Amino acid sequence: MTKTRRSILAASLAVAAMFSFGSISSANAATKDDLDRDSQHALETLYKSNPAAEAISKKAKAILVFPSIIKAGLVFGGAYGEGELVQGMKVDGYYNSVTASWGLQAGAQSYGYVVFLMNAKALDYIHKTQGWEIGVGPTVVVVDEGVARNISTSTLKDDAYAFIFDQQGLMAGVSIEGSKISRIKTK
Repeated sequence: MTKTRRSILAASLAVAAMFSFGSISSANAATKDDLDRDSQHALETLYKSNPAAEAISKKAKAILVFPSIIKAGLVFGGAYGEGELVQGMKVDGYYNSVTASWGLQAGAQSYGYVVFLMNAKALDYIHKTQGWEIGVGPTVVVVDEGVARNISTSTLKDDAYAFIFDQQGLMAGVSIEGSKISRIKTK
């Protein structure tokens, strides 16, 4: 088998695995109790490692929490995870995050991310759309270590702030741009 055919076969298998994973995940969606527990733990973990996130949470209208996203790819790839929207002290709905990608990539990893929705515009957008694609709609600032050092609650001007945390695995880089967030039903 030529190198090109092996590459095409490997890419096809990666795509098939991601589609299988996505359909299995949909059929075996986490329970509300699982998502509530995992989301609370994810927020506690983020706040311990990044005090700026906790400060921003106090100004946010709502918080979208994805405690575990699984990403895999070999030329073609994808990522999937489930989470919840928390408004005040109550859960306002359950969501999934799905991403498809292609390009120079190989490996697998897991990570979590939290999006702090800072105003009514961002909150309304997630409620009114059939799926929010990050990068379209409200402005989302991904907060890395450099941004976190320079951010304060008095400088918050954007619609949403996203924190990526707890990266594990063997894949270079994480991006949430292009992730589609959609409401789901849970058990």
